[in-house]
Formats: sequence, C-alpha cells, structure tokens
Amino acid sequence: MDTPLDFLAQAEAELAAADYDESATGVDRRQFMFFSLVAAAASTFGAQAAGAQGTMARASGIGSLTGGASQPPQPPQVAPVALGNGEAPAMQFMPYPGGTGALMERVVREKGAAAFTRTPHAVEKWSGVVPTNPDDLAFLPAHRISALIKARKITSRQITDIYLARIEKLNPTLNFVVTLLASQARAEADAADAEIAAGKYRGPLHGVPYGIKDLFAVKGVPTSWGSADFKDQIADTDSEVVVRLRDAGAVLLAKLATGLFAQNDWWFGGRTNNPWNTNIGSSGSSTGPGSATAAGCVAFSIGTETQGSIVSPAIRNGISALRPTYGRVSRHGGMVLAWSMDRVGPMCRTVEDCAMVFSVLHGVDEKDSSTVTMPFQFDRHLKLASLRIGVDPAAPKELVDKLRELGMNPKAIGARPTVAGGQGALGVESAAAFDFFVQRKAKEMGLDLNTIFDTPRTGNAPFGNHVGSLPKGVEAGATNPMAGADWNPRFVGARSSRGFEFMQGQRRRMLLVAKWGEFMKELDLFIAGPNADVGANAQTGHPCTVLPYKFDVPQFGGGGGGGGANAATPAPVYKAQPICGVITGNLYNDDLILSVAHQFQKSTDHHTKRPAL
Repeated sequence: MDTPLDFLAQAEAELAAADYDESATGVDRRQFMFFSLVAAAASTFGAQAAGAQGTMARASGIGSLTGGASQPPQPPQVAPVALGNGEAPAMQFMPYPGGTGALMERVVREKGAAAFTRTPHAVEKWSGVVPTNPDDLAFLPAHRISALIKARKITSRQITDIYLARIEKLNPTLNFVVTLLASQARAEADAADAEIAAGKYRGPLHGVPYGIKDLFAVKGVPTSWGSADFKDQIADTDSEVVVRLRDAGAVLLAKLATGLFAQNDWWFGGRTNNPWNTNIGSSGSSTGPGSATAAGCVAFSIGTETQGSIVSPAIRNGISALRPTYGRVSRHGGMVLAWSMDRVGPMCRTVEDCAMVFSVLHGVDEKDSSTVTMPFQFDRHLKLASLRIGVDPAAPKELVDKLRELGMNPKAIGARPTVAGGQGALGVESAAAFDFFVQRKAKEMGLDLNTIFDTPRTGNAPFGNHVGSLPKGVEAGATNPMAGADWNPRFVGARSSRGFEFMQGQRRRMLLVAKWGEFMKELDLFIAGPNADVGANAQTGHPCTVLPYKFDVPQFGGGGGGGGANAATPAPVYKAQPICGVITGNLYNDDLILSVAHQFQKSTDHHTKRPAL
C-alpha cells in the first residue's frame, strides 16, 4: 500500500468483513475510526505516509489485521505538479439542471437530431448606393460590411485600412489598443481579397476586420491580461476563438484592452475611455472591445464575461452584445478567471452582427470540456406573439412599449429566485487559477504564504491577524495588500477558504440553478432592469443580449471606471448617448433573444448613432 489512505481502505474492508466473522479479533471499532481520522488528517496536511501508518499501528495494534506483517518501505514524496492559469479542475459546471445527457435527449426528442447541424448565417444582399465616406463605411454594421465585401463592392483591404487609420487617430484619446497588428491585418485582408476574387468565399466573416480582448492567446503576439507583469507574455499557440475566426476569414486588427486581470477598465496602459463621454472610463473588463466598437474602429469585437464584463461595457458604450449561455463558446487559450463562470461573446453595433459572429464561434471544442453544441437559428422575421416573454416592473418602458407594438404579449413577472450562500465560486476559482502568480509575487515581496493565510482572521482584510508578518511598505489591514504590484485581492483572500465551505456553496448554487429552472419553465425570455440579474446569471449561466433602446443623457453616476473619485469630487457632466436595456433568455435561447432584439432594432435607429470624435 502506498499511502495511509490506501492502508485505511484495506483495513476498513477487513474490519467490515470482521463484522460478519464472530471469530475475528482485532481493534475496537470506535478506536479504529478515531485513528482512521487521525491518519487521514495527517495525510491531508502532508505527513509522511510511513509515519502515519506507523502511528496507527503502534497506537492501535492494527498490525493484527494483517497478520503482524511489517509495512514495506514507502517511496519518497514527490512535489505536486506545477500548475499555471489554464489547467481545468476535474469538476465541471453544467447549467442545465438535469445535466448534459438529459438536455441532449430533450432537444433530440423535441427538434430532432438535425437541429444540431450548424446553420451558416445568411447575409442579406447589399442594395442601394455604396457609401464613399470612410466614416460612413466604418460605422456600418458588420453584416453590412460583410455584404459589401461578398458583392465585391468594397475590398477587405479597403475597410481594414479605414479602421487602421481610425485607430491611429482615436486611440490616443480612447486608449483601447494594447497591441496593434497592422502589418498582419493588411496581409490577412489581402489574402481574403485574393480568395474571394478566386471564388473561394468562406462565409459572412470573410474579410471582415475585428478586435479581440487581450485575454486571448494569439501565436507570436503578447497577451498581457491587462497586467504589466504579463505584458511581454508571448503565446506559442492560438486560442480557439482566434482559430475559428481565422478559419472563417475574419481579419484581426488588434488585441484590445482588458481591465487588470479582467477587472474594470484600468490596465497597465491606463484607463480606456468611453467614446461618447471621454471623461469617464468605458467600464470593464471588456473595456477595449466596448470602446473600439462604439468608436467605429473595428467591425466587431470579442469580449468575455465572468460577472458582468460583457454586459457592463456594452451598456456603458451604448452598443449591442451577447453574453451567451455558459458552455456555448470555447474558452481554450483564454485567461481563466473562473472555470465554472467564464464566457466568451461578441460585442457589436447591432444584434444581427452578434448573431453572425456567434454562428461561427459556438459549438463543442474538445479542448474545453464545458462546451456543448446546441441549435442556433437566428430568425429575422420572428413573430413576437409566438413567444412567452416576461416583463419586470423595472423594465425600460420604451423597450417594452415598442416590443408590445410589434406584437409582444408580455407576461408580468416578479423577483427572480435567490438562494442564500449559493455563490462564492469566483474568489476560490480565481485564487486557484492565479496561485502560480501569487506564489511568484509573494516570493518577490518576501511574504510567507504559509503564515499569512493561517486562521483565525478578523475583519475583511485578506491578511487578517497576520499583518505583522507583512513586508515593509504593505499597509497593515489594507484591503489590497498587493497595491502597486498588480496583485488582486481576490487572488489572495480566497486562499484560506475551506474546501468544505466551497463545496457547500456549490451545492447551494445547484439549488439556485434548479430554482431558476422552475422560474423560467413558462418563459422563453424576460426583460428587467439593465443590471438586475448579472450576479445571479453568473451563477446560473443564462444568456442575455444588450441593446440600445433610447438616446439620452446617461445616469451612470460617479466617476466611472474605477478612477478613484471620492465623495468630494463632482459627478461628471455627461453628453447624450445610446441607453441600453437587457433581454435575458432561458438556457440556450441565445437565438431567440437575438431575434427579439433584432425586431426592435429593425424599427428603431438608436443603434445607428455615432459619437462625435
């Protein structure tokens, strides 16, 4: 036997057998269980296997169970395998309450196996006069740029050069580019034009320029995660979303800013700004994608969300976006913040753009075991009366009134389900994902992680009662003891979380998932306040789409973007911009929420407004 637990397993089996053998002799059952716990605890905290077994044998006479034979010498302990940011845990989150198997069986039963066949997005043909003004072309929706390229009315190189010129002009003000890929983009655009001229059309993204959040690996290009510590990190492979977009013929213009480690709109290059109101940040953490898309510097962009990082910058910048159902897009090659919560989605000028991009991105990837393939059928002519649409009293009146006018039969809904204690995954998962970084920074700063994170602790400070062991220059009791060193408190405090508490929290999370399943049972989608369900849906995995529903002076409040404004700082004066609402769907109803939002956008023009830059 190799470990104390192996020994215990055999001993317990033999003891169980002894219950049925009146002639068996050996250790008292209660005494055995006590020493079982001692040995298990010793193993958990790194005691030598041989020492643990010897302790049990000497204290309990347990050797009689094995005929008094001596234990073989134990192999030397081997250090645990080193982990970086990306290695996934054995446990995977599945948002459908019945599990993947039940989901697949239900869909096949209701829609047939053919529903899983990917349907390419069909771009409507271009009609009318082609814009000649570069700004007019730059602000076209991505699906209209696609139509022009397909019809050979413009070239990929032409629109690529327009975007590169706008980036050069506007980035000094907006600060959304981390790495500009101008030469590579021109080469990709030229290659796309050559293929299209030769009749090798790859689909609606062929030749369409885009930007990607700087959390995703691009081979040979820096991927900074928003941190100065990683600004020179070079990937030797491509992330899956980059591969899929490249295979579809899309042209990558730039790696776009992410807030530091996917938090807010500040990164090592400063703050990324809102193009409508440059006196505030563009929110985050998909801050660069939000700003660049709203400023007409890319046709579309790719963002990520763990807990609001697509929704918030989309709202702040007045654009359209999709936060998909959890598991619909591969995260492979992207920075991990929380395996059970991270999602990837398109950030665009229209919801049809989101549908066009998502039609390429979604589906199973064996490199990301959370992924599933589910039907996706964007419907430009969807009849709203055919859907079960809930409306919360806090839903934007303008959005609800227009959809009602277009045929929606709203169903009043109340508060969404909650389960106390059903959260907490983010802190623990992100601490695990960034343990390699915390260990490195602790060594650089002379911190002893074995003592700092001991219990008990008081207050909310990550270092608790052990502030005396902090190095000089780290403020005692600080909520951010890593300040100035690109640390993140959530990577530190959660290190002391108990595995038992984490597991209980995840059990309660599944209760929350089940309650949301019941709540959504009679709904296809619902409309509520813009940010009402971001936290809950981070836990449950439900999708939503963001869309502008009016043009007005925003009520963001404060300085925005983590700029450090205090109570004495006057609130910024805002200019009018698109104001966004959110439509939340039942699980895997990504196509329905986009189709509903499209009906609204066909009848309004809020999404066509441009910032004055």
